[in-house]
Amino acid sequence: MNFNSLPFVVLAVLTFVLYYAPVRRPYWQVVVLVAASLVFYGWEQPLLLILLIFSGAVTSLASAVIAREKNRNKQRITAIAGVGIMLLVLAFFKYDRLIAQTIVGDLDAIRGPGQWLLTLPLPIGISFFTFHGISLVVDTFTSRAGLQEISAARPHVARTFLYLTFFPQLIAGPIMKARDFLPQIKAKELRDVDWESVTRALVTGYFLKMVVADNLSVLTSLMSGNAAQTPSIILLALIFAYSCQIFADFAGYSLIAIGLGRLFGYELMTNFNFPYLAQSFSEFWHRWHISLSTWLRDYLFIPLGGSRCGPLRRSFNILIVMFLGGLWHGAAWSYAVWGTVHGMALVIERPFLQTRFYRSTSPLLQVLRTLMVVAFVSFAWLLFRLPDFSHALDYVKALTTNQVPLTGGEMLTALLVYSLPVVVYHVFQIGRSRETARTPRAWACAFLAACIVLNSGVPGAFIYFQF
Repeated sequence: MNFNSLPFVVLAVLTFVLYYAPVRRPYWQVVVLVAASLVFYGWEQPLLLILLIFSGAVTSLASAVIAREKNRNKQRITAIAGVGIMLLVLAFFKYDRLIAQTIVGDLDAIRGPGQWLLTLPLPIGISFFTFHGISLVVDTFTSRAGLQEISAARPHVARTFLYLTFFPQLIAGPIMKARDFLPQIKAKELRDVDWESVTRALVTGYFLKMVVADNLSVLTSLMSGNAAQTPSIILLALIFAYSCQIFADFAGYSLIAIGLGRLFGYELMTNFNFPYLAQSFSEFWHRWHISLSTWLRDYLFIPLGGSRCGPLRRSFNILIVMFLGGLWHGAAWSYAVWGTVHGMALVIERPFLQTRFYRSTSPLLQVLRTLMVVAFVSFAWLLFRLPDFSHALDYVKALTTNQVPLTGGEMLTALLVYSLPVVVYHVFQIGRSRETARTPRAWACAFLAACIVLNSGVPGAFIYFQF
């Protein structure tokens, strides 16, 4: 069920009405949201609810045992077991084909039960609700989950399932830490809804998705075609356009999720902070998919030793985290390479961050630093659009060697036109930060809403649904 589908609109409206019904018990609101979330998740594939409920049961049981147990060793064993089970489930459903292909080579040679297991579909959003489950177990173990003393099983299970399944963030985040989400579970009042911020987030999110990303999606599909017969200028424009598309798609989803969360009284964390304004690779990862970056920092990088150890160990920690972060995005080695390439960029640039090139406030150097980051990030996205290494290499080769003349400018014009809103979106932020320009929010929302009605592209699933 997509956010831009009629069934979702009906579900959201019905949930809103029931949620703010004149029932004074907070437990009612939790039940309404959990029920709506289960309907949302199981709408097209009801069998997937079995896995979601299983994950919720494991998380509820493990966190309850940890919260009640006084023996620290038993708490640790329970936490390891809970996290281990969730990681095994994730590995089984998401990485079974990658593991089998790496070991066996030819998947067609596998017969019997193994062949049937490899045909099991990837449950949508499994990476996100698994990370939520791990966060709750670990935060409970470290006494940071904000859990009150568990005196009754039913409220704890309901709260846990709400955290895992809250439908605005269930499929593609933002990834909320348990210690940030659970304290928000309390009675909500309709009069507390900030309608201006809800409208702004929803309209901007739907504009980025339906007008920018969906229109660019049709155009960037050419990247999977015969690159050798495409002019180099078009190939280069396609790389830039796909970079804009993946931002508009995922940032759009995140804004919609944030708007929906506020509609029900929950504040989800900001997931994108104008990442294409970053002037270093480390700054980029403080601006892009912030919820994943902070999750990996808190639950992987810091436990590995973080930056507290020597330069070599710190570099190794960065590479390991980025390698696993890349692999989290998809069950293909191209994603792991993508993460590792970003990790290498982080490691290589670190000694130079105190040099004049990075510290200078010269407008020219600021622009050069930003262009360097955008160019690197955009070319790296090729491994997302073309996860087959040979296809990506052929694309780069064609980009540098093609002599095909540009016979028509319609394609190039369309790519630039639908990429322009992402550029304006970032440039406008520069103006706001320097207080040189102010755009009336009401007029801006009205204009974006008109664009959604008049110029939406072919509806498509959000890119991060596959992760």
